[in-house]
Amino acid sequence: MTRTDHHKTDDTGPSGYAAARLHLLTEGARSGPPRRTALAGLTDDWLTGLFTAAAPTAKGISLVAVGGYGRGELSPRSDLDLLLLHDGSDPAAVAALADRLWYPVWDLGISLDHSVRTPAEARKTAGEDLKVQLGLLDARHLAGDLGLTAGLRTAILADWRNQAPKRLPELQELCAERAERHGELRFLLEPDLKEARGGLRDATALRAVAASWLADAPREGLADARRRLLDARDALHLVTGRATDRLALQEQDQVAAELGLLDADTLLRQVYEAARVISYAGDVTWREVNRVLRARAVRPRLRAMLGGKPVAERSPLAEGVVEQDGEAVLARTARPERDPALPLRAAAAAAQAALPLSPHAVRRMAATARPLPTPWPAEAREQLVTLLGSGRPTVDVWEALEAEGLISGLLPDWERVRCRPQRNAVHLWTVDRHLIETAVRASALTRRVSRPDLLLVAALLHDIGKGWPGDHSVAGEIIAKDVAARLGFDRADVTVLATLVRHHLLLVETATRRDLDDPATVRAVADAVGSESTLELLHALTEADALATGPAVWSTWRGSLVDDLVRRVSAVLAGEHPGTEPEPAAPTAEQERLAIEAHRTGGPVLVLRAQAEPGPAEESAETGEPLGVELVIAVPDQPGVLPALAGVLALHRLTVRTGGLRTLRLPDDVDDDGSVLLLDWRVAAEYGSLPQAGRLRADLVRALDGSLDITSRLAERDAAYPRRRGRAAPPPRVTVAPAASHHATVIEVRAQDAPGLLFRIGTALEKAAVRVRSMHASTLGANAVDAFYVTTGTGAPLPGEDAASVARMLEETLRE
Repeated sequence: MTRTDHHKTDDTGPSGYAAARLHLLTEGARSGPPRRTALAGLTDDWLTGLFTAAAPTAKGISLVAVGGYGRGELSPRSDLDLLLLHDGSDPAAVAALADRLWYPVWDLGISLDHSVRTPAEARKTAGEDLKVQLGLLDARHLAGDLGLTAGLRTAILADWRNQAPKRLPELQELCAERAERHGELRFLLEPDLKEARGGLRDATALRAVAASWLADAPREGLADARRRLLDARDALHLVTGRATDRLALQEQDQVAAELGLLDADTLLRQVYEAARVISYAGDVTWREVNRVLRARAVRPRLRAMLGGKPVAERSPLAEGVVEQDGEAVLARTARPERDPALPLRAAAAAAQAALPLSPHAVRRMAATARPLPTPWPAEAREQLVTLLGSGRPTVDVWEALEAEGLISGLLPDWERVRCRPQRNAVHLWTVDRHLIETAVRASALTRRVSRPDLLLVAALLHDIGKGWPGDHSVAGEIIAKDVAARLGFDRADVTVLATLVRHHLLLVETATRRDLDDPATVRAVADAVGSESTLELLHALTEADALATGPAVWSTWRGSLVDDLVRRVSAVLAGEHPGTEPEPAAPTAEQERLAIEAHRTGGPVLVLRAQAEPGPAEESAETGEPLGVELVIAVPDQPGVLPALAGVLALHRLTVRTGGLRTLRLPDDVDDDGSVLLLDWRVAAEYGSLPQAGRLRADLVRALDGSLDITSRLAERDAAYPRRRGRAAPPPRVTVAPAASHHATVIEVRAQDAPGLLFRIGTALEKAAVRVRSMHASTLGANAVDAFYVTTGTGAPLPGEDAASVARMLEETLRE
């Protein structure tokens, strides 16, 4: 029978439903239950009435709602997903009943997705078509034979659980393909509420994963996120009068008004926040699914058994943090309630190892970790810099911290930019995601600057003012000063960070809008920047910011204009601030005493002691633990001291945070021709346990006399405890600083910090037969920035070609 042949149902049926539906959609749901719940209930009653009127004594046949209608999520313009289920005993009666059901729906202009099947046919189709199976997982009985519906539901759920190892990877691939086509909902100016990643289809997929009993999604906030997206879709359907899921720009103000929200930005922010919750839940859930499936596949071969239970391998990443099952988790001995820096340390360790941070660990730290003191201790600041400098893995780790509110706790100003939309077509991201993306881009430029820590923090803060009214650069400067001081940067660094945030658009705007041949243009930029080091940072920040904005913002042409401007400004600043070698401070009484004792005994003398954070005593005491360890060593001047000490520290798993080396002349009354090497370093234990000073000295003596083979010992340790590859760090960069000193050649090394790095540098310099006159080493987050003042054996600066050759050799050594 064709639709035109069908005799319409009596007006009291469809007309009554149509009137009630219209009233509900226009008036009835504003003060009552959620509109879609009421609409689903109204539709249930109508369809049940149609079914009962057509088949009052039906046996072996039932009407079933599936898909979104089965879940009761009936938006104003949603399709009705219906299944007429029958036992196959009377096909003619089933066909007649189908006509009595489908035609009234069509007559009202309601879209209908319908099917007529036996339970066996439904199971067969579900086995062949994943989308059909997903729809049947939400099957809900409407009318007819309840036992028939219940039997199908039981069978479909059993099939789904039995086939989960095969169907879940297929579902994950389907989600990934959809995300590739429709993009990330939380970053789109015109998002598809259903199809984009983090949208309603992903929320439905998470329900399907939970129904498999193989894994479950984080439930915190997930139901509310789904509700917000459904509310937005309901309002969109009412405003447009169409069955659309795309939140177009021209409709956002009306949708916001329909929902009682302030404006379109408030609407987008709510949508983005909901999408972020769903996206994060999806990441966690699919990771767990894959972990379970891998574990099932390798259990017979790789999992040790203890008391009949599998034991996962755990390998250390940092103090209180270990790797387990492909995630960074808290060690059994970790105590977040006593260790306020643990969240940042765990995040930095996870990002450096390119591992996800366990949601259980994040949840525990969010619930129990103590707040950091103000200003932050040095370790917390260094761990934040390490996290920001970890490249692409930073994004997922940051998301994990943000999901549990840790970021807003660490950086309260972050709340104003979180999920904040940017109504500019060139911007790919929301404000908060743009800031993280800028840090990711800046991490690849850390070898270009002498202060990578300031570059990374400036990248994180440069648009922080967009959460406030007015010029965001001006507002951001004020916020940056406050945040930088809270992080524990000294006054000079706070000033630099504030300058970078205030002028983060200066270079690109000047280069593209001003005459660079006009000396006044260059002078104005030089006056605003103030120093060559700040200019160097601003140059890198400008490029990172542009690259993180979108492909339309940065180009070879723009880059060349900015480079030209930077060269001109640098020349002006260099003329005012010529480079000079810093004068070493006069030795303290303790240093003189150690030097005299080292000369008298002919061997190394050292002091190892806790070092308090600079600043008011009461502030540093709040953490309850030492904030660093100072290592002072005096040793008679001789070849091999630097690699020997660096190697011994690496063997004892001590990380060098700052290090200085200089030659100290002995007083005339002690020895008028003697000299001692003085090393004053701040170190940190890799896993929190410091060695005894006596053991350090004994190993240093053996290293200096050649009886301790450091190279072999380090190789043995690395073979026994291989480090995971982790993220790909920028390659090392070794340069000769021009005109930096009149008395020595300055070789600057910028590289990824790693155990034994300083040992490798010192060994390479020894092989090059150069003498290290002084050294200034620092570890800024995960970046080592070291300067070595070297001379020939006679104490003269290296000739130009020799200096370049040493730098090339050292860079090649570090790249191996």
